Amino acid sequence: MVDGVHFGEHTCVVALGIDIDGTKHPLSLVEGSTENTTLVTELIVGLRERGLDVTKPILAVLDGSKALRRAVLDVFDRPVLARCQLHKIRNVQDRLPDKLRSTVTAKMRRAYHADSALAAEAELCALAAELDRTHPGAAASLREGMAETLTVLRLDIPPTLARTLRSTNAVESMISICRTHASNVKRWRDGTMALRWCAAGMVEAGKQFRRVNGHMHLRSLRDTLERVTETVGTTRHTDTATAA
Repeated sequence: MVDGVHFGEHTCVVALGIDIDGTKHPLSLVEGSTENTTLVTELIVGLRERGLDVTKPILAVLDGSKALRRAVLDVFDRPVLARCQLHKIRNVQDRLPDKLRSTVTAKMRRAYHADSALAAEAELCALAAELDRTHPGAAASLREGMAETLTVLRLDIPPTLARTLRSTNAVESMISICRTHASNVKRWRDGTMALRWCAAGMVEAGKQFRRVNGHMHLRSLRDTLERVTETVGTTRHTDTATAA
């Protein structure tokens, strides 16, 4: 999971990983002015250079940011992308009047908990069709990235583990701890200061983490990811990517 946190005029992009035993690990961070593709690519390339094997399949849970998505696709050989369902619900809500938000949210949540990805897609497509005439912006938002919001269902992840992987709440929790840790800072002098405080907050978050629910299903998930991805014949790791 990758996300950004702002400290004054500075943006720190942070990465959180979950290992095969269900332990959460603060992995890395980089600092810049915005959460852009170059910055996120630098973060992920840095993980690769520190030993992360990017040739193996990986489930990347993202909030819908195009910069995050592009960087993951550029660096990892066999990524499986999962879109945060909570972010998608909020995106659709933002395009609806207050009187419709609770109804549409309930229908989306019901679809995300359907018995299969196919059934969920049918429910969401029907909802989008209902919204087409009166609220086309909400309908378009619902359709955008729909397949990736159903990745958890498509992988047939058990509900206990799916609760963690259907959203970016885990990395957002780490970010919340980082903000709390730095809450007494009134003036951010420079990017180095932002990096130090963010890193300290990540260390503090690591002390508070608990193993994810449903961790016993992670080995089965790893096997599933192996089956649904293909090994890349020729590596895509270029000097350009490294420089980024």
